[in-house]
Amino acid sequence: MKTSFPRLFSLFGVFAILSSSLPVSAQGLNSASISKTPSEIEANSGRVQSVIDKSENHFKLGELNLKDRNYDAARAEFDKAVDAVLESGMDVRASPRLQTFYLQLVERVYRMEVPAQHAQVASAAPLAGGGQVVNANAVDAVPAQTPGFLRDQKFEPSPLDELAKLELTEPEKEVTTEQIATLEEVKSSIDFGFNSNTLIQQYINYYQGRGRSTMESGLRRSGRYMTMARRIFREEGVPEDIAWLGQVESAWRPTAYSWAAASGLWQFIPSTGMEYGLRQTAWVDERNSFEKATRASARYLKHLNRYFNGNWELALGAYNTGPGNINRGIARAGRADFWAIYPYIARETRNYVPNILATILIAKNPAKYGFAHVRPEAPLSYDVVSVPSATSLQLIASACDTSVDYLRSINPELKRDVTPRGESYNVRVPPGRGKTLVAILKRVPADRREMAKAITVAPGEELAAVAARTGTTVAQLQLWNGGVDLSNGGKIVVPSSGSVQQVIYTRSRPNSTATASSLVTVTARAGETIAQIAARHGVDAGEVARLNAYAADAPLSANQMIKVPAKAPAGNAPVRRRR
Repeated sequence: MKTSFPRLFSLFGVFAILSSSLPVSAQGLNSASISKTPSEIEANSGRVQSVIDKSENHFKLGELNLKDRNYDAARAEFDKAVDAVLESGMDVRASPRLQTFYLQLVERVYRMEVPAQHAQVASAAPLAGGGQVVNANAVDAVPAQTPGFLRDQKFEPSPLDELAKLELTEPEKEVTTEQIATLEEVKSSIDFGFNSNTLIQQYINYYQGRGRSTMESGLRRSGRYMTMARRIFREEGVPEDIAWLGQVESAWRPTAYSWAAASGLWQFIPSTGMEYGLRQTAWVDERNSFEKATRASARYLKHLNRYFNGNWELALGAYNTGPGNINRGIARAGRADFWAIYPYIARETRNYVPNILATILIAKNPAKYGFAHVRPEAPLSYDVVSVPSATSLQLIASACDTSVDYLRSINPELKRDVTPRGESYNVRVPPGRGKTLVAILKRVPADRREMAKAITVAPGEELAAVAARTGTTVAQLQLWNGGVDLSNGGKIVVPSSGSVQQVIYTRSRPNSTATASSLVTVTARAGETIAQIAARHGVDAGEVARLNAYAADAPLSANQMIKVPAKAPAGNAPVRRRR
């Protein structure tokens, strides 16, 4: 399994509770290994040392790359350091020594990576005009956005965390004979068999009362994914109604994240995700993918169902807590029946299975249970385009007349605002926009796809006018758009203000328009443009735009650092932070 640390440091802190006997995640951390004897741990001491040595070597290489300001290589080595532990096949919890090393490793990587994200990254990319990009203020200067750096991903709490603590009230536990009769009646609408139990009706009571808003929200959001989920479950030979598992696991939110580092619609922990083919690299986490994670979930459920001889209740319980805990419950109860092992499993799993069955019964019979008024949202619709290595989402968004935020929402597996380097990648774009994107990408050379965007040009607009409003030159526009006929308007490719570092020309260049000593740093106000800053300081807007590699009319963020010639009065103090 592959991991990525700018996110992992905060999420794997939960493994401080690794020694707990409770199930740690959906997607089954099999806790059977918790019961390993000391002799077994001692027998693995040599293997533990080998894993630690391998991990430590990668960590040291990461440190060296970090000192050399080779951030991508450093991050890759830090990833490999943790991968060495997580891919070793050993249960981290079973060895106190390995567990301690692992938790300390995550903390060390955290402390290394956080400062790195605020460090200056010097670039040697040539600019139009012959200058060379260099650092303006040594340690103090900070790029507005380093190409390829992780964006600030936003995750939502998994409903499983609340489910684990849910306690039914006495009124919710009251079940009538009429309710049981209705339950037996609607069971026939479900495409797999299970045994009835009053606990299922109790959870139906919960959703008809204080849990109503949760159920309504889930039923609405299910419309986005259920058509896709049913198709994939059917293709994998899993009952389609089992797909309602997604409502309990994530409330149909691909960015759901649990306390145990389970992620996505189907709440895979890293190890199980890797086992079922979900890549977790510095660029992507396919546990958050719509289709790939759904197929992996169907395959895992099918495996568990076979393991428990076709018993879906046991398979669902194992999906939550792992087959090891279910097997121990069976051993104590003396028979392979979920309701028999119920007293011998953790509360989270006791809540989990009847909750899923209640959800399926309500979803398949909304009128019977008072939810006929809920209208599911329309299924997600999108084109899929294979884009080249390291293509920025800003370029894709501008080519498709959409926003980067929208692209993030339909490509939640992408961990950066750029597609994976070194490979083509299938990106979802708004429906009907795929052909436009393909046509524009053909015009953008491979080495410019990470720092370009597309803008719309009016019919008859001169390149000189376009250059003036984008802070570029006519020569640069011609270089980036050779042979494109703009007489009737259309899209033109320009340097992207959001992915190019703030730069200045090197002092050693005699043709430089400015030097480090002739520049000062000022802070932008929210929404302010380069042109407005230039006017405020009495300098040429085109010069300031070129110095900072931003379009003259591009809105800036609050406190964003902008370089202006020193002859201008500095109206603001320099800042030392990222935008």
